[in-house]
Amino acid sequence: MSIRQEKYGKVLQKELADIFQQNRSSMFQNAFITISGVMVSPDLGHAKVYLSFLQAKDPKELLSLVNLHNKEIRHELALKIRKQARIIPELQFFIDDSLDYVFKMEKVFDAIKEKEKK
Repeated sequence: MSIRQEKYGKVLQKELADIFQQNRSSMFQNAFITISGVMVSPDLGHAKVYLSFLQAKDPKELLSLVNLHNKEIRHELALKIRKQARIIPELQFFIDDSLDYVFKMEKVFDAIKEKEKK
């Protein structure tokens, strides 16, 4: 990604985090959602938003709920960044499972340490 895309991605990440925090109870069933990254296309017209759901029982259900409110989220984003950006990107949401991978690897390493002790 170019510097321009990275800067725009950071702006989107910050503003989307505010939107998710403000609407946590009304739209997302009080789920704690963090935005782990935003990848923006070169024309700034599309953004891939990677979400991390902490302590969620069913992340896929929450992702479908977020996708259900996609238009509302984009509208609120437009209200927040309309003075900073000419183009309000189309948003695509994805589950970021890197934290799950980290926890899984920690369990594997702990199991290896247990075997070495025995």
